[in-house]
Amino acid sequence: MTMAVRQGRPEDAESCQAIYAPFVKDTWVSFEEEVPSVREMSRRIEGYGASHGWVVAEDDGEVAGYAYGSPHRLRHAYRFSCDVAIYVPETKIRRGIGRALYGALFPILAEHGIHAAFAGIAIPNESSEALHKAVGFTPVGIYREVGWKFGAWRDVGWWQRLV
Repeated sequence: MTMAVRQGRPEDAESCQAIYAPFVKDTWVSFEEEVPSVREMSRRIEGYGASHGWVVAEDDGEVAGYAYGSPHRLRHAYRFSCDVAIYVPETKIRRGIGRALYGALFPILAEHGIHAAFAGIAIPNESSEALHKAVGFTPVGIYREVGWKFGAWRDVGWWQRLV
């Protein structure tokens, strides 16, 4: 595997959408219920890339995962905090892609003045919990029955890392 991590670009939208779609359609990992369009993914890459940071990992020239930061809350006092999200296809987990993505994203977040990053993990999700623990996140609490997907209430564990 020849992997490189770089800033996301609008032209990565189709690849990012293809990675994200199974998480939306087939799992409760994402609480979105409809797969965003390629145009919407492009908008997110541009917007979050400019405000917080969006990175993609390339494996032999193909996008193999992505991570980004986004606003944590709208109140002005939260401006130094952000939420992070990371998506790596099931076929590519445990290859160091997640660590590499976060390793590239955290310095970008710091450049944007971010002090604390928060990750919401729909549980159970052992691989995501293990990744976040490995890169320095600690659990801070659980929102019980916060989302309804696939006919059941879902819990979300919240994790924090100071950038």
